[in-house]
Amino acid sequence: MSLAIADIDQLDWSKGDGLLPAVVQDAGNQAVLMLGYMNRDALRATLERGRVVFFSRSRQKLWEKGETSGHTLELVSAVADCDNDSLLVRARPVGPTCHRNTPTCFGDGSPPDPDGLGFLAQLEEVIAARIAQNPEGSYTAKLYGQGVKRMAQKVGEEGVEVALAAQAGNESELVSESADLLFHLALLLRARNLTLTTVAAELAARHRTRTSA
Repeated sequence: MSLAIADIDQLDWSKGDGLLPAVVQDAGNQAVLMLGYMNRDALRATLERGRVVFFSRSRQKLWEKGETSGHTLELVSAVADCDNDSLLVRARPVGPTCHRNTPTCFGDGSPPDPDGLGFLAQLEEVIAARIAQNPEGSYTAKLYGQGVKRMAQKVGEEGVEVALAAQAGNESELVSESADLLFHLALLLRARNLTLTTVAAELAARHRTRTSA
């Protein structure tokens, strides 16, 4: 269960002189993004803001990841380990996490499965970055700015295109239209603070319920 503010004082802050190591994991593709440190105030700020906040050991102050670059880490959950002296923080990154402009601070940041289902998590990161940065000429940012109604309309249009392609028996067209549908669905979910990961979790929960019945 994810930590709440009421749980902060139950953690073992004594071992690290008031600091706990916090491993940040991508909630979408499960990649380890970075390691930081939190004190009580940093963890409290993380839980309150919904964005990951660390304690800088060099500057001796709190810092929110992305406060200057805009590459924030949006909190999904935070849990303590079995000894209550370290944290696993699951987050959705907005842009690259590492200051070297790579997705993670470990390795070269290359996804292990660049063309597989893991790319959907990367797609969500790209969508989040486009929305946050709003670059000129971005279709994603423009459509997002038109609001939920327009995005929902696009999902409906793409769903119809998928059905028509399937009926026509055109496999390449079916794949292309399905890709369009997934993109627009991911954008619509983002507008409602949801993700494709959330949808996958719902499918997994249904599977567990049905197989255990």
